[in-house]
Amino acid sequence: MIRRLMRIVWVISRYRLDTLVPMERLPWWLRGLFMLSPLRLISIGPRQRGERLRLALETLGPIYIKFGQVLSTRRDLLPPDIADELKRLQDQVPPFPGDQARALVEEELEMSLDEAFARFAEKPLASASIAQVHAATLHGGEDVVVKIIRPGIEAVMRQDMALLYRLAGILAHVPEARRLRPVEVVRDYESTLFDELDLTKEAANTSQLRRNFQHSPLLYVPATYWDLTRHRVMVQERIHGVPVADTDTLAAQGTDLKKLAERGVEIFFTQVFRDNFFHADMHPGNIFVSREAPADPQYIAIDCGIVGSLTREDQDYLARNLLAFFHQDYYEVAALHIESGWVGEDTRANEFAAAVRTVCEPILEKPLKDISFGQVLLGLFQTARRFNMEVQPQLVLLQKTLLNIEGLGRQLYPDLDLWATAKPFLEQWMRERAGARGFWESLKRQAPELSRQLPELPVLAHQALVRAEHGHHQQRRQSEAIGRIQRRLDVRAQRQRRLRLGGLLVIGALAWQPLLAWASEQPWPVLGAALLGGLLLIWN
Repeated sequence: MIRRLMRIVWVISRYRLDTLVPMERLPWWLRGLFMLSPLRLISIGPRQRGERLRLALETLGPIYIKFGQVLSTRRDLLPPDIADELKRLQDQVPPFPGDQARALVEEELEMSLDEAFARFAEKPLASASIAQVHAATLHGGEDVVVKIIRPGIEAVMRQDMALLYRLAGILAHVPEARRLRPVEVVRDYESTLFDELDLTKEAANTSQLRRNFQHSPLLYVPATYWDLTRHRVMVQERIHGVPVADTDTLAAQGTDLKKLAERGVEIFFTQVFRDNFFHADMHPGNIFVSREAPADPQYIAIDCGIVGSLTREDQDYLARNLLAFFHQDYYEVAALHIESGWVGEDTRANEFAAAVRTVCEPILEKPLKDISFGQVLLGLFQTARRFNMEVQPQLVLLQKTLLNIEGLGRQLYPDLDLWATAKPFLEQWMRERAGARGFWESLKRQAPELSRQLPELPVLAHQALVRAEHGHHQQRRQSEAIGRIQRRLDVRAQRQRRLRLGGLLVIGALAWQPLLAWASEQPWPVLGAALLGGLLLIWN
């Protein structure tokens, strides 16, 4: 781990990433530390800042490349030169050699490339952080792509995750950072990231997403060839779409960009609420647009290595929150946060509602080009600091996907009104979920279990009555036993009081007898006390 940390420091130094820090936003003492940093002795070189950042992320490996991919979708938050360079991380990461790819495929498939494919291109079509893709043709004539995991990548990722855990553990001791639940967030990120190393999981995710949108005009998902798919190799139908970030080509072929942007939002909400299974890595490198029917555009999705789902409670909570935002019902937003436990039960709903209103009111009823979800989330986190609101790790993946969707919408149609597009869908979903149709669907889902249990209801009812009666008898016996114990304790307490009194009388008589006899030669009171004390002792 120390060697990996030293390498990270070396990369930061080599590419002078300290020059990317906005000095004017730092406190004076931190600016002074940067001014005295020995890194200033290293030459920046001829490369521009965007290229230096991209090369540093490529050198550091997949976790950092993933971070750069997320940043590349947010051109509204980055200078154009940096955004253009980070865009190359989506599918232009330096590839590993073709002979290594051939050897790995043959090892995984346990057959030669000539047996598996009629043609295999050693030069990759695209190369990303965790895998690269090669074109191939099957013996039946089908054009396919072969996805291959990078050799030796798992060891590097585990070292980086260990560093992230160390950092999260340190942050967990900082009160301001504790509510972000850094360790839980890193744990969830680790789970999703390492799932990408198993291409059989990605193939299963792809099949599920393809089934969810089968015959849909919104989204097409390429087929998977399971007989040629292994842990580190996946063979999939080759698609010939236009990269969604290539807006010039899309506009040249007459694509309805407004409709395309609206369908992107619809796909997101359909996956989250209808299917509860969403593609969680929707950066532009994984999204294409079909060349057919530009006036009625259809998306094509690849790389389903990271997917997400929510519990029924999270779905309901998220939908109700979004609808409350759309209706500008901030008190409902506050009440939902308190009800769900995101903020403490002692939080005053009206105070929290006022704080949320201050953040959200300026952004509603504006086109997407004037709204930044990144700024909204930042504002909400700042507001949450007052109320000790905690980040929910199970929703972090969804928030990341929503940011990707926003970045995609900005590129396609900046005037898209995200609120107006999403609101009807959510209202319809809530009606179906809470109305008669939702009740009927729930009843149908539970019908097999109900039909199995119905014949057993009389027996179950009898068993419940027997258990209730048995419990009543047991409770009565326990009450009687407690009463007996209490009476015994009372008797024992009385005996102890008599023993103490008798002992005191006897001791007092013995102690005072010589004095009384000397004073009055009348020993009868002393003898009486001694006799009474003795009787009390005998009684016990």
